[in-house]
Amino acid sequence: MLKPIPALKDNYIWVYGRENCPVIVVDITEIDRLLPFLRENKFGVEAVLLTHKHDDHVGGVAAFKRYFPDVPVYGPQECADKGATHIINEGEIVTPHYRIRVIPTGGHSPQHVSYVTDGHLFCGDTLFSAGCGRVFTGNYAQMYDSVQRLKNLPNDTLVCPAHEYTLSNLAFAESVLDDKSAVKNQQVFVARLRAQNRPSLPTTLALEKQINPFLIAENLAQFEAWRKAKDQF
Repeated sequence: MLKPIPALKDNYIWVYGRENCPVIVVDITEIDRLLPFLRENKFGVEAVLLTHKHDDHVGGVAAFKRYFPDVPVYGPQECADKGATHIINEGEIVTPHYRIRVIPTGGHSPQHVSYVTDGHLFCGDTLFSAGCGRVFTGNYAQMYDSVQRLKNLPNDTLVCPAHEYTLSNLAFAESVLDDKSAVKNQQVFVARLRAQNRPSLPTTLALEKQINPFLIAENLAQFEAWRKAKDQF
């Protein structure tokens, strides 16, 4: 079971679970839609994963913990004062039902991390469909390295970003990529989904390697130039 729960303007809270197991919740923005979803489906929660410290990813953690005080909340050091009870910057998390790889993906924020479990990548604001996160740290080399780590995952990895930015990202991708065929096809597909108020996510790493400029960039200089151009797009 994989469910993106809309929150705020364009965020997603991701809920993932194996059959007949408690679920994992990623980046609790708010609880207004999350709690009803968990209750209606009678889901227990095994762990909360936080990718980084920004309020639109951790703003609902305190409220969530009032209802689930015993659920461990994992996050990088920068989330220590944002509700994380278990600090994890890299390595592996082992819970009763899940093994979760923690990948350092700083750049959007200094200690941003991404999580991989059962072929699902929860990448917060590092990688989006057809895009990547703003480099608020100013460290483009760190962000480039982070994206390269994610690029090395298996092609069939399901990519679960934290925002619905796909159509705007595809417009930028079309403006900079030489081969626009895959981008144009995806624009048509995603526009149809969004017209039905359906999420464009998850995506796959294989697809992203065709439509995402920041995975296609040949070197750091090109990556940085495109990211700065996207900031002004």
